[in-house]
Amino acid sequence: MKSEVETQPVPRSPGRWLGAFVFLSPGLAYLVVLMLVPLALVFSYTVFQRGRFGGVVYEFTTENFERLFDPLYLSVVLDSLKIAALTTLIALLVGYPTAYLIAQLPKKWKTLALVAVVLPFWTNFIIRVYAWTILLSGPGLVNSALAKIGLGPLELLYNQGTIVAGLLYSYLPLMVLPLYAAIERLDPQLREASANLGASGFATFRKVTLPLTVPGVLTGCLFVFVPSFGNFVIPEMLGGNKSIMVGNLIRNQFLAARDWPFGATLSLALIAVLVVLLIVQAWAARRA
Repeated sequence: MKSEVETQPVPRSPGRWLGAFVFLSPGLAYLVVLMLVPLALVFSYTVFQRGRFGGVVYEFTTENFERLFDPLYLSVVLDSLKIAALTTLIALLVGYPTAYLIAQLPKKWKTLALVAVVLPFWTNFIIRVYAWTILLSGPGLVNSALAKIGLGPLELLYNQGTIVAGLLYSYLPLMVLPLYAAIERLDPQLREASANLGASGFATFRKVTLPLTVPGVLTGCLFVFVPSFGNFVIPEMLGGNKSIMVGNLIRNQFLAARDWPFGATLSLALIAVLVVLLIVQAWAARRA
């Protein structure tokens, strides 16, 4: 029964506002100092010119934005998109069955399986990439094994396939964990009901499990695609000079060419692409 007395919102006292500000101030300071200020600095560099010997000349220009559409730089961006998309697709194809199997394990084994998934993160990133370099080099363990069975040695380093393998190894856990969380939250009665209604295992997966785990799929794809697209360590160490991604291009502009304005423009373009991806992921997750 509806109450005859309408409740009025209680206005917040100044003390409550002050308390909220005190608790929010560390996070706000973190965002302002470590995100907004650097972004503003990067954006300001995009409209200035490069000095003759590097650095920044504070004279207005739009040349940096025009250079973004140079076919040379566009080809690097397209290659980066292709490598990141391929890495994300393979991570999804490998990560979904892995997460599904972990979710079906007995409770006492789930924790052990999840620890095994995140175990590579306990080792330094650079050391893990060096390990791949040693394994895939000419006299490395993989080529030595291939030579013993008459299939080697092969040129395993310095190609896009090796870059994809290195990115996949590094970021696969970021795909498995969101998928596991999404699958673990599923109500098992929904799959039981589907089976009782005569649906096969594949039909149940296609019509029940997969649609309900789409938010986890989108989150995992975003977690893998974003660092893969901007990575420069793995392409440099495993791809050599034959494969340059947008992260390498940005780093070279700042450190080698000393063209800070154009490097800042490339960084801003990369951030814009990632923001668009975040918006698309949020929109798709809401619709799902």
